[in-house]
Order: sequence, then structure tokens, then C-alpha cells
Amino acid sequence: MLIGDKIIEIRKSKKMTLTELSKKSGVQLATLSRIENKKMTGTLESHMAIAKALDIDVVELYKSIIHEQKQVEVSETSQTSEVFTHNEQSSFEILTKNVLAKHMMPTLIRIEENGATQQEQASVNSEKFLFILEGAIEAVIDTKSFHLKKNNTLYFDASLPHLFKNTGRGVAKFLCIATPVSL
Repeated sequence: MLIGDKIIEIRKSKKMTLTELSKKSGVQLATLSRIENKKMTGTLESHMAIAKALDIDVVELYKSIIHEQKQVEVSETSQTSEVFTHNEQSSFEILTKNVLAKHMMPTLIRIEENGATQQEQASVNSEKFLFILEGAIEAVIDTKSFHLKKNNTLYFDASLPHLFKNTGRGVAKFLCIATPVSL
């Protein structure tokens, strides 16, 4: 059983609507709906508010919850990937599906010649790993620059401001794996 299933079970046993639970708990209706429909798990803070609104101890909410059995996922990126454009010079392609249910997000980043990504800064405790497939890039992390070429790797704290520049000829391509997942 997952957290969303447990909330539905308890809420229905108390003959409470989702709207009533939202009002009583202070958790947004959309958030509750996403939790119940397994689109997100919520936070400990939201779980405590939901448990209080359901008049149960938060421990009761977690009883019988098991982690969803992990599956092996094999797919062709052309069928599952989504491409997002940073700007006219760069884009990234998410290489897996159901990314919010995962602990890491693999992406393929492409930067046109003389192009760069926009600066990013992820949440605290986020990390990124890069593997350069083609071309040469400059990774600017906080105030330091790292020059990388084919087959080089870079691992860094993604909560630091960072951006990537293509410093070679042609399109630069690299694999970027971010954890934890945050969009």
C-alpha cells in the first residue's frame, strides 16, 4: 500500500471528502489529489497535517505502507523522452519516464557551437554528474570554471549556481544525471 492509498482508505472510512480534508488539514486540494493519485508523496509536514485532520497519529498513517516494488525499465528514448529548450542554443532531453517517482533524473544536454545554458541552481542536497559524449564544454560552478572534453566526468553540488558553455566546434552533447529529482 502506498501513502495515497492509505489516505484514501482512512478518509473514506471517516466519510470525509477530499475538499473537507483540504479545508481541515490546510493542505491544498491539488496537492491532496496528487498524493491520492500517486503523482507525488507529499512532505512529512503535509502528512502530519493530514493525520491531524483525519484525527489519527501520523504513525497510523504510515502503518502498512510499503514501497512500490521497483521495476526494471527498458525503453527507447525516442518513445519516452521529452525535450525541453533552455534557449535557442541549448536543450535537454529527459531520458526516462515517470521522473517524479525516481531518485535521479538522467538527461541528455545539447549545446550548439558558441552556445550556453542558462544559469541554474538546484535545491540543497542536490547533486549532478556529467559525462561528456561529444565536443568540449566549460562548466561554470559558483565562481570556478572546469574545462571538459569527450569522456571527461564532473560531479558537483547542484545547489551551487552553475551553467555550461560549448567551447568546441560543433554541437556538444553530454549526459547529466541529477539527484534528487526536482523540476
